[in-house]
Amino acid sequence: MIEARGLTKVYGDKTAVAGVNFTVEAGRVTGFLGPNGAGKSTTMRMIMGLDRPTSGSVTVNGSPLTGHAAPLRDVGALLDAKAVHTSRSAYNHLLAMAATHSIPKKRVHEVIEMTGLAEVARKKVGGFSLGMGQRLGIAAALLGDPQTVILDEPVNGLDPEGVVWVRNLVKYLASEGRTVFLSSHLMSEMAVTADHLIVIGRGRIIADAPIQEIITGKGQGRTRVRTDQPDRLMQLLAGTGVSVEVQERELLEVTGLDPRQIATAALENHVMIYELTPLQASLEEAYMELTKDEVEYHSLITTGAVPVEAGGN
Repeated sequence: MIEARGLTKVYGDKTAVAGVNFTVEAGRVTGFLGPNGAGKSTTMRMIMGLDRPTSGSVTVNGSPLTGHAAPLRDVGALLDAKAVHTSRSAYNHLLAMAATHSIPKKRVHEVIEMTGLAEVARKKVGGFSLGMGQRLGIAAALLGDPQTVILDEPVNGLDPEGVVWVRNLVKYLASEGRTVFLSSHLMSEMAVTADHLIVIGRGRIIADAPIQEIITGKGQGRTRVRTDQPDRLMQLLAGTGVSVEVQERELLEVTGLDPRQIATAALENHVMIYELTPLQASLEEAYMELTKDEVEYHSLITTGAVPVEAGGN
């Protein structure tokens, strides 16, 4: 379990993390999301003891990581896959790490096999592709067979097979009762991997809930309706808080009414409908809605002659 209480980090006149409180529970995959500059990396570095909080605290299994006698056995982390001596082989890199915690060579071979590095284990890391570097970083995170695993952008550079492998790996680790804390910019991947989400913006927690709750909470009760009397149905459904948009001939999108209410109105007024499909907001839509006022960096995308503001994430 990871617990942050009043966790704050200030750099000069900039507050990177502002008094955040959250708990990462064991037995589930917790996703960590936020725009660039939101405080994700700083928070992860404070969890790992790489940055000291200005105030507040963060503990792993009840105590700061700096107080753990064998941190590699307690917490495994991938924060920067490039933080490796490029002249070493993958095997020697892992072997050196293992020696610092009296981890047997057998475990080095196990994580090499587990992460698909067997064929390149004796090659210098400097020649690795981005994806192979990510696999080595994950192997290092798992080396101590830790109870808590923290992975920052673990699928970066991986091919589709590697992405699926990471997805299944983190789910398996959580099923064993471990604490899994995962960040990613790939919303589609987070949507099928995480059980719970923590969203940070401008150094503050703006959402902390099960992923389905975040998605449905930002969904607007949209329903796709097909009818041969669209004008009549639009009149019947009109009301406060209800929006009806024409998508194409005989196709409407209704916001603010659930499918049962739409079906009841159509039935009572003898309007035939031949499609009634509830629509749910995607995680990307929910995330963009949550963070629309929290984006620190903005750019202008020019479409034709009209500049459109877009937030960076």
